[in-house]
Amino acid sequence: MAEALLAGLCSVTLRDHSALDVLAIAARARLEAIEWGADRHVPPDDVRRAAAIGRRTADAGVACSSYGSYLFAPTSSTHDIEAVLDTAVALGAPNVRVWTDWVGPAPDASVREAIQAQVAFIAGLAADRGLTVSLEFHPGTLTETAASTLALLDAVDAANLFTYWQPAIGPPVPELVASWRAVRHRTSHLHVFRWRTPDDRQPLEEGTDLWPTVLAEPPAAAGWPGARVAFLEFVAGDDPAQVEADAAVLRGWLGRPG
Repeated sequence: MAEALLAGLCSVTLRDHSALDVLAIAARARLEAIEWGADRHVPPDDVRRAAAIGRRTADAGVACSSYGSYLFAPTSSTHDIEAVLDTAVALGAPNVRVWTDWVGPAPDASVREAIQAQVAFIAGLAADRGLTVSLEFHPGTLTETAASTLALLDAVDAANLFTYWQPAIGPPVPELVASWRAVRHRTSHLHVFRWRTPDDRQPLEEGTDLWPTVLAEPPAAAGWPGARVAFLEFVAGDDPAQVEADAAVLRGWLGRPG
């Protein structure tokens, strides 16, 4: 049921605002969870800062549901991987978002195998720390399509490895819905936005052709241990007021208006 999903925010949406401002905006918008980004708000290898932000998040009554890292398989160093995972633990985030490199969905076999090996390595180290790992579902990467993402998940075959989903820009809605239905049984969280192009972000209310259908068939990954979140990401104008407006729309679609 859609009501099982939490309404959340990716902090990268407001990357030019302080972490405390992001938290205040999320709380004001009645959002229930945050994915803290590693690029600005919670940099890896600063566990003291991560722990402080984790405490602030909990004190605000907001769940710290994920750590949005910029690990790229297969090119991340072991040091960087361990730094990200240790930072997630300090933050209190049970899940870490990771990327595959910019190789497209059909790279050479050797590249695919290298990605698989490092994703498996990351998942293993994460499991040792009690963490899950979720793949960024993103154009230009190995996890660009439902088919390529499922193939990677199957090849790695780690119990704590899942994927995110977000809509590609350009395909018709039936194609996007088909993509979602193909991966929803392996999905942990959603990244929610409405774009016509990367330079033309729309208010979320313009996504009524897609999002109510997706949210009515929410993530259903077997073995997922925690809450599932629909995270708002990259609102029109990077505007805090738009975050609040989009949050109201998202909450309405999730059956929690007001």
